[in-house]
Amino acid sequence: MAIAAASIGPKPADRLRSLPKRGPAAHAIVRVRRCGAGMLLVAAASAGAQEMEPRAYSAVPIGTNFIVAGYARSSGQVLLDPSLPITDLEAKINVYSLGYSHSFGIAGHTASLAMLAPFAEANLTGNVEGTPGSAHRAGLGDLRFRFAVMLLGGPALTPDQFSRYDQGTTLGASLSVVAPTGQYVPTRLINVGANRWSFKPEIGLSQPLGNWFFEGAAGVWFFTDNDNFFGGRQRSQSPLPVLQGHAGYSWKPGLWLAGDVTYYTGGRTSVNGVEGQDLQRTVRYGVTLSVPLATQWSAKFAWSTGLTTRVGGNFQTFSVALQYRWFNH
Repeated sequence: MAIAAASIGPKPADRLRSLPKRGPAAHAIVRVRRCGAGMLLVAAASAGAQEMEPRAYSAVPIGTNFIVAGYARSSGQVLLDPSLPITDLEAKINVYSLGYSHSFGIAGHTASLAMLAPFAEANLTGNVEGTPGSAHRAGLGDLRFRFAVMLLGGPALTPDQFSRYDQGTTLGASLSVVAPTGQYVPTRLINVGANRWSFKPEIGLSQPLGNWFFEGAAGVWFFTDNDNFFGGRQRSQSPLPVLQGHAGYSWKPGLWLAGDVTYYTGGRTSVNGVEGQDLQRTVRYGVTLSVPLATQWSAKFAWSTGLTTRVGGNFQTFSVALQYRWFNH
């Protein structure tokens, strides 16, 4: 899910409508439009470069189904180009999500297909030309899909076969897709949906060492253009490479703790061909805890925060997910 953050107003409606058509304030808003600051993506949980997901390339038996209900709370600053007339921009974002995943075999290797449907609610406050303002948005977010397949290790095994399998190194590849299905109003600079397609091909490696596990993944987000940005303008975004790493310890199946880190850079935007000064360069870290609750139930808790952030959301995020698992017979 992405909340598009921009110049904000004294009411939930955008403050742009109340500004004069001439004078310094109007020229300041034109600068905001041109550099695309109105569409800096505030990643919150299941969507965007800030996500950190350990065990994403661990092997599972074929015929495994997961239903996951999640909640994520992100709060903190949204850092913009210092030349812009927007200061002290803060965001509090709540995301509720429901997801489903199914694993199956392809040419002797384990593969999986997953989808996630989010609902987002956000409050933003800040100053435009020294005038305090606020905005509130709530609605369905963009649907997310992910296809993954094991390239090395992770053979297609039934649950009985998998219970006797000694897991080793696994190498996998995935493709994540974000569809433009979320709430989007082109007359607003703050939106729940992004009104564009996003794609992330990724490759990931998982290496167990006794009860320890070490993982790394590298991918790149690619974005189509938003051809209806703020009343018909065209907004483009350059690719955004993402690296993430995890190290953790597993006490027993379903009970593990991992330390997480991610780095991403790029993603500069342009509006009608005018490039913005919003190159992203961010390092985030956090921890993830998985706890089994019953035979088919488990819970996952995660916390993360920014170490360095140049542009974008500098958030502290806490999330919790309840997961139910069953096997096809």
